[in-house]
Amino acid sequence: MTAFPSTLRRIAGGGAGDAVSAALAEAARLDGRLHAFAHLPGEATAQAGGPLAGVPVAVKDIIDTADMPTGYGSRIDPDFRPAADAWIVERIRRLGGTVIGKTVTTEFAWRNPGPTVNPHDESRTPGGSSSGSAAAVAAGIVPLAIGTQTIGSVIRPAAFCGVVGFKPSFGAIPRTGVHPLAWSLDHVGLFTPSVADAAYALGHFAAADPSDPHGMVPDGLGGDASALPAPRIAVIDPPAWDRVGPDQRAARDRAAEALAAAGAIVETVKLDGAYGRTLDDIMTVLRVEARHIFRDRVERFPDRTSRHLQNLVNDGRGIDAETYVGALGRQKSLRHGMASHFDGFDAVLTVPATGEAPKGLDDTGDPALCAPWTFIGAPAITLPCVRGPNGMPLGIQLVAPWRRDARLLAVAAFAERALAS
Repeated sequence: MTAFPSTLRRIAGGGAGDAVSAALAEAARLDGRLHAFAHLPGEATAQAGGPLAGVPVAVKDIIDTADMPTGYGSRIDPDFRPAADAWIVERIRRLGGTVIGKTVTTEFAWRNPGPTVNPHDESRTPGGSSSGSAAAVAAGIVPLAIGTQTIGSVIRPAAFCGVVGFKPSFGAIPRTGVHPLAWSLDHVGLFTPSVADAAYALGHFAAADPSDPHGMVPDGLGGDASALPAPRIAVIDPPAWDRVGPDQRAARDRAAEALAAAGAIVETVKLDGAYGRTLDDIMTVLRVEARHIFRDRVERFPDRTSRHLQNLVNDGRGIDAETYVGALGRQKSLRHGMASHFDGFDAVLTVPATGEAPKGLDDTGDPALCAPWTFIGAPAITLPCVRGPNGMPLGIQLVAPWRRDARLLAVAAFAERALAS
């Protein structure tokens, strides 16, 4: 039984009228205060036919679009026009979807924030780096936005903005035409109103493509998410648990109680000590690979690159090959070992962020609570569950072993229904 109906399926079935025109009008009405879009074309034509026919989609501005500027959140060449669409953009269009605009990203998906505000409180960050994508879905402009995650750039902003954020398994959606931040960590992810929408989109986007050597199709994917009757869920205290505020901790505990009351088998499990090193290892891999990717730009354009990007490149300077290769080895070991670490469980319940979206727009928040699962490439999803003391959304994060995206979505559908009851 599906927890909530799919908005994407309804629009594609013709039940929502001209959703593309409505999305463009809503974007024009709201973006003067939200600043969610780096580029809005002003007009777009909905396509007929296909599983995404008539669906308006917003795409993060580190993802190439041949018909719109792709500036990567950078001051180097904000009007750059790629020669071709990214794989995911071409796929959206081939399925009948309409890209209505490019959403604001931090600079090259790293820490230098853009102007986007949180739709629930304009004095607070929407999170990053997929800032505009999260805000566009939270504001009701689009039912589907594409983001990316290298540490916490889908899960955290989705939690801050109170929407569903889904980061599939590493390699599930080809990244061709997506500007890299770190090849061994980058994921394409989704923002949607419901779990059913995330499942519907992944069912059409998951693919192995020769253009991305890491591509693979997760096990058991279908077109919809059906709730498991009694999932087994492990509750953990993740690395960086000491950074998590009391309201976020309480939200996780209340969610665990709601899941158990709905029929889930919920058990507290001590996390294997091997996960404790992931916070250091993910930064090792990121710094080495980002230095290789961005060193030339930082050297050529010191006045048009931020201190955040410059520091990232400098931080990779002293990391030797043995340290880097060791981190990659532990990544592979944990990726393939997670299933045995949580043998007998369908998913793991944890938190997506330290608490409510922080005040101010100069920082997008701490991604540490997402880092272990991004590092090992495990599928992860965040669902809104309660409001914090300042009225801001608080969410939970569910994760599962690599390639078990379908099972994770089924557990998430169960959780979505349990949390709404």
